[in-house]
Amino acid sequence: MFFVLSKTLNFLATPLTIICLCLLVSAFIKNVKWKKKLFWTGIILLFFFSNDFIANACMHAWEIEAKPFSTLRKYKLGIVLTGATVSLKPDDRVYFGRGADRVTHTVQLYKLGFVEKILISGGSGRLLSQEEPEADQFKKAMILMGIPPEAIIIENETRNTYESAVQVKKLLEELGYQSSDCLLITSGFHMRRSVACYHKAGLKPDTFSTDFYSRPSDYYIDSLLVPNVNALVVWHKLMREWMGFAAYKVAGYI
Repeated sequence: MFFVLSKTLNFLATPLTIICLCLLVSAFIKNVKWKKKLFWTGIILLFFFSNDFIANACMHAWEIEAKPFSTLRKYKLGIVLTGATVSLKPDDRVYFGRGADRVTHTVQLYKLGFVEKILISGGSGRLLSQEEPEADQFKKAMILMGIPPEAIIIENETRNTYESAVQVKKLLEELGYQSSDCLLITSGFHMRRSVACYHKAGLKPDTFSTDFYSRPSDYYIDSLLVPNVNALVVWHKLMREWMGFAAYKVAGYI
């Protein structure tokens, strides 16, 4: 039930959905006072959420920053969370979206000797359809990139970050790993919730953020004043993550 509810709330709590609802209701409501309020609320929200400078600043404040390789020690296990593949046809290959850094940076960590083995955690997060688990797809891609199959462990049953933390804890106990021997790898915007879930499960891995949506702030006129569609994308990702964080808090997952 929580899985279905969280997916529904994530859909509703997005900038474009909120803006469209304001404008749509304003078009059909009969009360003139509320019609004007909803219309102008929609317009103001559109300009706010399409402001590139504001979107970038908020995402930058939320994301956990990248760590230089020079600051890392060696780990027995790199735990990489899925959430980067895209469902396309033909299904004889792996398709990646924005989160491909989760895979490529994990491969880089392995090849540079920072992690001895890789644990990929994540099944299918689809609400209505069941597809090949993402952990399996990550493994295929990593093998193509030169990672030996025996260096990869997969957990492909979990559907969200909380379930991942619980299952990974069991696997670490079975395999004889301490969480202090592990490096948790996921997107910068997703790291706060991931760390909170893993801490709740009793795990304290070090962290390595990837896949950043923010960039160093700039003060160019177009960034400050000109609406940018990419800002809507950034807010969409950020608000969904905030909603997920709040839902996990209410559910006791963090």
